[in-house]
Amino acid sequence: MICVTLKQGTECLFMKKTGCSYSGGKCLTIVENCEGCARILEFESGKFCSSFPAPAQKWQKGICSMSSNVKKTKTVEELKINPLKASKRAAGKK
Repeated sequence: MICVTLKQGTECLFMKKTGCSYSGGKCLTIVENCEGCARILEFESGKFCSSFPAPAQKWQKGICSMSSNVKKTKTVEELKINPLKASKRAAGKK
């Protein structure tokens, strides 16, 4: 349904015939970590995330899964090879 509370005119999953069904009856504004994300929608009532009603919860356990302003880096761990085992493996292949 179309939101009539804070994000007027946008499609919202939490909007029901009785009003906003999200906890507290309204979406929460973005947090500092969200600044620069492509999913931010700006309205007269403030800046909101187009993906989540409570952006602060998505940042509690680290990086938001939908953020476009933070580059996700994969850490590649070097495998530590025991030199003794490596030499035995190489000797066995001859």
